[in-house]
Amino acid sequence: MNKPHATQPWGDSEKAAWRTRQSIQREYRELVLRRLDALPDSLTVQSYGALSYDPQRYPLYLVKSSAWNDQNKTLLVTGGVHGYETSGVLGALAFLEQVGQGAVNDFNVVCAPCVSPWGFETINRWNPLTLDPNRHFFADSPAEECAALMAAIQDLGITPLAHVDLHETTDTDNTVFRPDKAARDGIQQDKWDIPDGFYTVGDERNPQPEFQRAIINAVRAVTHIAPGDSNGRLIGKKVEQEGVINYDVSRLHLCSSFSGATYCTTTEVYPDSKRTTPEECVQAQLAAVRGALEYLRINA
Repeated sequence: MNKPHATQPWGDSEKAAWRTRQSIQREYRELVLRRLDALPDSLTVQSYGALSYDPQRYPLYLVKSSAWNDQNKTLLVTGGVHGYETSGVLGALAFLEQVGQGAVNDFNVVCAPCVSPWGFETINRWNPLTLDPNRHFFADSPAEECAALMAAIQDLGITPLAHVDLHETTDTDNTVFRPDKAARDGIQQDKWDIPDGFYTVGDERNPQPEFQRAIINAVRAVTHIAPGDSNGRLIGKKVEQEGVINYDVSRLHLCSSFSGATYCTTTEVYPDSKRTTPEECVQAQLAAVRGALEYLRINA
């Protein structure tokens, strides 16, 4: 296990220098917003602000059931909390296009398909302030991506029954992110073996193992499930059941923690695997949401 050399923590000038090295590599408006414009009438696209880095370029939108029914329970789906995790964004869009319009018969649907559009365009885990949005879902968050989403859900006046947060783990976690994090914090970072396959992260305070199992079984029909390592672990955490680990999501301020949902999960898929394709990863995300919905229809 290699550890990048530790340095002095970054100050404002080093963070600014990092920011100048980032560049636009794909178009949020073309790849995300255009697809929102084409959604059916059963779904309504609603603005919840814009990122101050460039408000015209980075408006924020969530999608919700048009015929909102206060008697229905709510499913929240989030993607692109880490903007560089492509299948999370595209999987959320696929859900809206293929499943969400039917799910509105049984649930109120809320989806934020691209929480971090600057990260999406520059293919970054961090936001421009070198903050990791998936560690900043707490009150008065300095990450405006997180603050805006939390305020939007609060404004809806809901506590979702379930929250599915779509992520992926890439080789750049070791080649780009961990070295940058070591440099930013001045603390050595372990390089973990990236799990080859799909897995979920549950809440160790409220693990809901049958819910997690339903998602794993749904995804199994699309792509392979990540096996544990020789120590029975994935990314350093004990495998609780096939393809499932648990974190203290509230302590870490992960996106899956802020909504207060009874059932929450964070999905992870490995797009750099030789055993899969980018499109298969998107379909795995879609299968995960389908699996969650089917479980909730029967059990919740």
